[in-house]
Amino acid sequence: MYHNPEITFLMNPSPEIIDWKAVVGLFKKVQWGRREPSEIREAFQKSSYCCFVLHKEELIAMGRTIDDGRYYAMLVDIAVDPEFQNQGIGKEIVQRLKDHLSGYKFITLSAAAGKHGFYEKIGWKRQNSAFIFPVNDQQAKDHSEQDF
Repeated sequence: MYHNPEITFLMNPSPEIIDWKAVVGLFKKVQWGRREPSEIREAFQKSSYCCFVLHKEELIAMGRTIDDGRYYAMLVDIAVDPEFQNQGIGKEIVQRLKDHLSGYKFITLSAAAGKHGFYEKIGWKRQNSAFIFPVNDQQAKDHSEQDF
C-alpha cells in the first residue's frame, strides 16, 4: 500500500468537498482537453467508485469506475499530475478501484494514448476483441489501430 504522509487518498468523498475546477485543471495538465466543471462533477457523481488524491490538500490525481453493478465494470479517467507520475500513485489508484470491483466478471479500461505500457506493467492484459466507435478523427487516431 502506498505511503507518503503528504499524500491523501479519498475514496468516494462527498462531491461538495471536491474542487471541480481543479479536476478540470488536472484534465488539462494531462492533455485530455477542456471539460466543464459542472459536467465532470455530474459524470463523477454517476460513477460507482471515485478516488481523488491530494498532496497537501491540492488535487494531484484521480480515477473512477463505471459499472452495471454485477458483471461489467470499467476504470476511467485515471489521471496523475505529470509532476507526480512514476511515484506509484497511479498504481495505487488502480488497485484501490479494482479492490472495490471484486466479483465482477469483466473489468476493463481504456488507456490514454501512449499509456498502455503502464497498465501492462501492473498486470493488465490487452484485449483482442475491444472496439471503439470514434466520435471524431482525433479519437480514432488516438484509440484505434487503423491508419488514418
